[in-house]
Amino acid sequence: MTYRKKLIEVALPLEAINKESAREKSIRHGHPSTLHLWWARRPLAACRAVLFASLVDDPSSHPDKFPTEQEQEKERQRLHDLIGRIENVETRGKSTQTVRGLVSWNDITNTSVVEEAQREIARCLAWEKGDEPPTKPEKVTEYLSKHAPPIYDPFCGGGSIPLEAQRLGLEAHGSDINPVAVLITKALIEIPPKFANLPPVNPDSRKNSLKTKTWYGAQGLAEDVRYYI
Repeated sequence: MTYRKKLIEVALPLEAINKESAREKSIRHGHPSTLHLWWARRPLAACRAVLFASLVDDPSSHPDKFPTEQEQEKERQRLHDLIGRIENVETRGKSTQTVRGLVSWNDITNTSVVEEAQREIARCLAWEKGDEPPTKPEKVTEYLSKHAPPIYDPFCGGGSIPLEAQRLGLEAHGSDINPVAVLITKALIEIPPKFANLPPVNPDSRKNSLKTKTWYGAQGLAEDVRYYI
């Protein structure tokens, strides 16, 4: 079996990952992790980037597809941009920097960003097996469920690693000796998948015929949580 070097072994867009990880630590809304500030929580952005880069091949592993160093570097940069890229934004005459891509707190709610990352992981798995890489989201999900390696974090703490593994379409497992950590992780990675892609059940949503809307991930569950609290 030929060993293929992974992207994480060659290079990562560390500046973008670090910038968004630091920003994430200051955010106090928009995610269950902000309800209980686990003392050693790993930034979700960093976990997401490391998992992705650990599963995606570095272009140098495929000299048949990227024969020259220039082509390999171009493809590597494309993968780096997918993970995280720093862009300058002009606001009222002032230039500020923002991070876009997979590690971005704002972009991760965009389903196309997650689907693109999942497609890249599936592509590398398919190349390894000699299969035709899937392209449609449902086919990518199916392929990952069959062929992607499961992720296990034996000391999961606040659950960042299994949560982000699950977001990338991977089978995720976690354990911890601390019952608080176990409870937090169960709330993050066990309960939401049971209601994935399902509409809310609260009476207002039903009355407003929101069942005709497409509900992605835990959006329906979140709608019910907002209603009942």
